[in-house]
Amino acid sequence: MINYETLDFDVLVIGAGGAGLRAAIESSAHGGKVGLICKSLLGKAHTVMAEGGIAASLSNVDERDNWKVHFTDTMRGGQYLNNWRMAELHAKEAPDRVRELEAWGALFDRTKDGRILQRNFGGHKYPRLAHVGDRTGLEMIRTLQDHGIHQGIEVFMEHTVISLLKEDGRVIGALGYERERGRFKIFRAKAIVLATGGIGRAFKITSNSWEYTGDGQALAYHAGAQLMDMEFVQFHPTGMVWPPSVQGILVTEGVRGEGGVLRNKEGKRFMFDDIPDLYKNSTADNEEEGWRYTQGDRNARRPPELLTRDHVARCIMREIKAGRGSPHKGVYLDISWIKEKLPNASEHIHKKLPSMYDQFKKLADIDITKEPMEVGPTTHYMMGGIRVDADTQMSTVPGLFAAGEVAAGLHGANRLGGNSLSDLLVFGKRAGEHAALFAKENNWATVNQEEITSLINQATQTFERTEGENPFQLQYDLQEMMQDLVGIVRNEEELQHAKVELNKLIRREKNVRVIGNREYNNGWHTAQDLKNLLIVSEAITLAAIQRKESRGAHFREDFPNKDEQGGKFNSVISKGSDGQMEIGKITHPEIREDLMVIIEEMK
Repeated sequence: MINYETLDFDVLVIGAGGAGLRAAIESSAHGGKVGLICKSLLGKAHTVMAEGGIAASLSNVDERDNWKVHFTDTMRGGQYLNNWRMAELHAKEAPDRVRELEAWGALFDRTKDGRILQRNFGGHKYPRLAHVGDRTGLEMIRTLQDHGIHQGIEVFMEHTVISLLKEDGRVIGALGYERERGRFKIFRAKAIVLATGGIGRAFKITSNSWEYTGDGQALAYHAGAQLMDMEFVQFHPTGMVWPPSVQGILVTEGVRGEGGVLRNKEGKRFMFDDIPDLYKNSTADNEEEGWRYTQGDRNARRPPELLTRDHVARCIMREIKAGRGSPHKGVYLDISWIKEKLPNASEHIHKKLPSMYDQFKKLADIDITKEPMEVGPTTHYMMGGIRVDADTQMSTVPGLFAAGEVAAGLHGANRLGGNSLSDLLVFGKRAGEHAALFAKENNWATVNQEEITSLINQATQTFERTEGENPFQLQYDLQEMMQDLVGIVRNEEELQHAKVELNKLIRREKNVRVIGNREYNNGWHTAQDLKNLLIVSEAITLAAIQRKESRGAHFREDFPNKDEQGGKFNSVISKGSDGQMEIGKITHPEIREDLMVIIEEMK
């Protein structure tokens, strides 16, 4: 018999990145008793890796910007598969959320007259990203954390949640354990907010931190919630490719926003070769105009390096496959060339991109003020996730809310850079608010002791096997397979092969063996993560097979064009009554007429 502790909260927030912290702050502000669980240490969430800035139409650098332009940019970038209501709320509320963060102590870079400075970023028509050098995510987490700890929120660091608990169809709590000691805990809650981030660790090359194993998506799936748009995995065009030990680590889009250019091994700026029709009117067709845009010329069009991430990533892959890539299977990203334009170029780069300078100098012995970086696509962000209501962020399961990367809808088929951080703030607040309101209308429920015993036995049975699979090897095999067969370029044959391989991996997972005991056992943690990684990997694969077109981040070389019917549905995945994964489609709701008028006006 394994003992466990039981704790009661009005609202339980799982995940302590930007969305989780903002949700916890808002729930606490509504008078609820709030518990906050994080897989690592508080302040170490993956949000700190978001470098470029927070997208919000503050109009501090260009007064032509407003929520309507931001809304249109977001919808266009998402290939119009976005939840348009979420895109509307996001564009309207992001400026207030940034100003709120400033009021709580965030130290943004400033314009000459003291307002929050904003920079250019891919897919955004005007300079829109409020930033702190290239360390914006770190400043955001620091500010939310400092503000949050004074709100009476109870924090549980280094805890993993392995199951959500339900009664009469609604969520009533969660089962988790301390990662350090392996001690189990029951968290009874009237409402739960999932804010666990993405799925990047399902792939071999990723910018994501170790926590990103699809925990929230899998927890929600097993609880009966629907997953949506899981085929849309964003591959950020610029991750480090050399040395191998740092392969995939993000190189912020801010480098290109400050004038960095992409070149192949022949020195050619290849992005000028392929500008999509949708963006031709707003994209520079010569190098000089592109440079003027990065320096704030209001009449210049953006350089093609600042097109949407899905397009830039595919152009880079084209150069690599054609043999025009760099020595380590990437391309060159060069910011050092601006010395031809600026007399104080080195000082300028140090000031604008301090983290990038340190990252390459310390990890690759490259001085980015003097030489180019080698970069290539890296698994970066999941546009799909838990299907939620646009206004409340509640999933299809009563009492279960989701915000941030774990939730689907805002970004459609492709996310614009910087929209992730404003997403965390806008919908973290909304999820926290509505979770607190839901909690006030409901009571705690009694957990089923037999269910708890069964779940704990399932989690610990890996110790009882005398022989079996090594969890680290299984995770490695999964990442290799997903990278090779369900990566940036997909086709039917490889996707069907991936489906077969996943079935083999799922069978192998049932025979995972862990040596030792529950204290300080990374093998056991990996065994728990594996279950979640397999769920999200299967969901991505099934959704990718179903969508027989290329749209946004989902590129099928056997169906290279957009299909008109493809723009009329979102994929949905749920757990069938037989325990098997089921995939279907829901009709994408027509955009509200007044919003459609805005989109037409902005073309």
